[in-house]
Amino acid sequence: MLAISLHAVRDELRDELVPLNKKYPLKELLQACRDYPGASNARRITFEYVMLKGVNDSAKEARELVRLLKGVPARSISFLQSLARRALRMLDWETIERFSDIVFNAGYASPVRTPRGRDILAACGQLKSETEKLRARARLAVE
Repeated sequence: MLAISLHAVRDELRDELVPLNKKYPLKELLQACRDYPGASNARRITFEYVMLKGVNDSAKEARELVRLLKGVPARSISFLQSLARRALRMLDWETIERFSDIVFNAGYASPVRTPRGRDILAACGQLKSETEKLRARARLAVE
């Protein structure tokens, strides 16, 4: 099964969130997905979309996501709330449901994955952020 980390519907934002986008922008990526050889064997692509509060979580982005995926053999679009560096505040459930409903009503499965590991700073981006803080403290102590 093929899974694509999408996370954005515009190249300028995806360049920041997924640096590989600079080499393979959305237009090229989605054409490659449309041409995916596994699609002829009834294999579908799963798209991953980490929702960042105030960054890529609007109804407008949900509608653009549906438009972008038209003609792509997509199986589902999995949503995940993030506590990464850009999303220090959690999304409210109403925003998540609204986004997911738009995608679901367009005919795509749209499960929302439950974030795990927050309690031990191991959720998406947390462990790295905490490690960077520790390194910064160590540098300051040496100075």
